[in-house]
Amino acid sequence: MTLPCEVAWFSALCDDDYEFLGVPDPKLLSSFDHCRDIVLQAESGGFDNILLPSGYALGIDTTAFASAIAAMTKRIRLLMAVRMGEAWPPQLARQIATIDQIAGGRLAVNIISSDLPGETLESKPRYQRTIEAMATLRALLNGESVDHDGDFWRFKVDSPRIRTVSGRCPPFYFGGLSEDAREAAAEGADVYLMWPDTLPAVREIIADLKARAAKRGRSLRFGYRVHVVVRETEQEARDAAGRLLSKLDDAMGAAIRAKSLDSQSVGVRRQAELREASGHEGYIEDNLWTGIGRARSGCGAAIVGDPDQVLAKLNAYRAEGIEAFILSGYPHQREADLFSRYVLPRLDHGLLGGF
Repeated sequence: MTLPCEVAWFSALCDDDYEFLGVPDPKLLSSFDHCRDIVLQAESGGFDNILLPSGYALGIDTTAFASAIAAMTKRIRLLMAVRMGEAWPPQLARQIATIDQIAGGRLAVNIISSDLPGETLESKPRYQRTIEAMATLRALLNGESVDHDGDFWRFKVDSPRIRTVSGRCPPFYFGGLSEDAREAAAEGADVYLMWPDTLPAVREIIADLKARAAKRGRSLRFGYRVHVVVRETEQEARDAAGRLLSKLDDAMGAAIRAKSLDSQSVGVRRQAELREASGHEGYIEDNLWTGIGRARSGCGAAIVGDPDQVLAKLNAYRAEGIEAFILSGYPHQREADLFSRYVLPRLDHGLLGGF
């Protein structure tokens, strides 16, 4: 029997909101008011979770935003992204525990294996730093003293007095497609997030990550990050998808993709491969449209269709082992409302448990 899935939306803290992709709209740039309104829309629409992304160059600060929005929401889980290249684990543990207290126990953490702004580490040491961060954070947030002598941090500290509501570390969501990223996920993550891909590829990735975690005596849950365009009919959905790209030219799209900090990652390259293999209309398989990747790096595809088709696609991923979805659409507040009316009531959903 398929378990309920967790359904999250996305708040555009990193200036990633558009009426027309590639055309900045001052009303949709990241601000506290705009991002707050997306979160409140998602909560009122019934979503279980909301990703609060983090970037260095664009948008507003995620930790500051999370602390404020925690006090303004009642039910929705906050998936706060934190960048390991910018973190000092003992301080971050105290911040996480404090925000979880403000939120009444509703915090989860999206671990990003980032560089420190101004420096560039090779993949292997960068992910090794992330492994160290996850291990020390988990121990501190579980109330343990830590005597750590690693490659990147050395400290001997007691756990902070302030604890999460549960007294335990919140779940760590983590994504990355490279060999180093997969090893880091198997070593320290709770939920492995993947970007859009074909169903056979999703099946392969899940099997691989399960095996890597099992070798360590661990298990992983699996999440899927994808955009969505849902309308009453398939043709209306396809028209809406086409409208998103109607003011984008190829040179502008290439410039947007090249500007991203992760533009050379294995995951981004895989999104480009899907886009290049998808043909003229951009569909790599039924209802999975890669056109969105023409105007953004990272997650580069959308589920496009009528409510039945979108529901069927999500359930196909669930049958492969996906238990959590992080969805988004452009503009984010309007698309959250459409999904919450057309599809969400028909999904068996709720917060991922067991953490």
